[in-house]
Amino acid sequence: MRVLVTGGAGYVGSHTLLELLREGHEVCVVDNYSNGSVVALDRVRQLTNRQCESVEADIRDTDRLSAAARSFRPEAVVHFAGLKAVGESVAQPVDYYDVNVAGTLSLLRAMKAADCRRIIFSSSATVYGEPDYLPYDEAHPLRPTSVYGQTKRMAEQVLTDWAAATAGAAVMLLRYFNPVGAHPTGRIGEDPQGVPNNLMPYLAQVAAGRRDHLVIHGDDYDTPDGTGIRDYIHVVDLARAHVAAIRRATLATGAEVYNIGTGRGTSVREMVTAFSQVVGRELPVIVGPRRAGDIAEMQADCRLAERMLGWRAEFGVVDMARSLWDWQTANPAGYATAD
Repeated sequence: MRVLVTGGAGYVGSHTLLELLREGHEVCVVDNYSNGSVVALDRVRQLTNRQCESVEADIRDTDRLSAAARSFRPEAVVHFAGLKAVGESVAQPVDYYDVNVAGTLSLLRAMKAADCRRIIFSSSATVYGEPDYLPYDEAHPLRPTSVYGQTKRMAEQVLTDWAAATAGAAVMLLRYFNPVGAHPTGRIGEDPQGVPNNLMPYLAQVAAGRRDHLVIHGDDYDTPDGTGIRDYIHVVDLARAHVAAIRRATLATGAEVYNIGTGRGTSVREMVTAFSQVVGRELPVIVGPRRAGDIAEMQADCRLAERMLGWRAEFGVVDMARSLWDWQTANPAGYATAD
């Protein structure tokens, strides 16, 4: 199948690109490289011994995006391009609505120009907000507590309405929990620009000596050790969920929602312990205040994805930590590390 991937040079995008190429799909990546790297694309080509097209463009540039879509003629789109930091979204709401919501509208116009009616959307479990019950299933009420979560909820609604109004359209809304880890080769991984916003890449930089210590944002939550609990998922498992969703999109019409996680919760302190064990020493941490928009606990019910997509997560927390440390040690400066 011909698949257009927005944000395909980013963290989850590059891992999904690799899985798509290995499955024999033809792929065109559209990325503005604000949070991605051309080096990631080159390394994916090397790992798969396959080529993919790439176009440098901003998701909001409808004319350029439409030209790329008309030229490539995709049969499906995987939409990763967007801003993704919870704390930053609270401070910069206009940017988040512009990129995540207006960018999605721009993409739908480009898809119309190419007569493409299948899309897999990179959504987030942050759309659920404070839990009424755990684990979250796909029927849980949506009450996002951050601007980021709200933009994902709005983009989901846009895509759902588009599917209802477009004959033959298929929308797969994948609500991620917490992607971590890297490809087992250590050749592609997460390369955040500036100070990392997420636990694991920050912790990896602490282990590598690039940061003095990790700040745990709150240890007074109503959890067994006081720190936030999240459902961490290996990025390779997450990438494979997108391939499964593309297969599903060839059989379905309308909008479908799937949780993509492991179904297991791990606290911040537990993750620090696991990563310290992989590194071989205790890593320095201090406790700071809670971050705006954070909640105490998130955990996925992923049975629907297993039943309908034929997908389930395979990797555990130690696999996540080990693959991340392999990536960090092989690439101390991220993709700026010379091959």
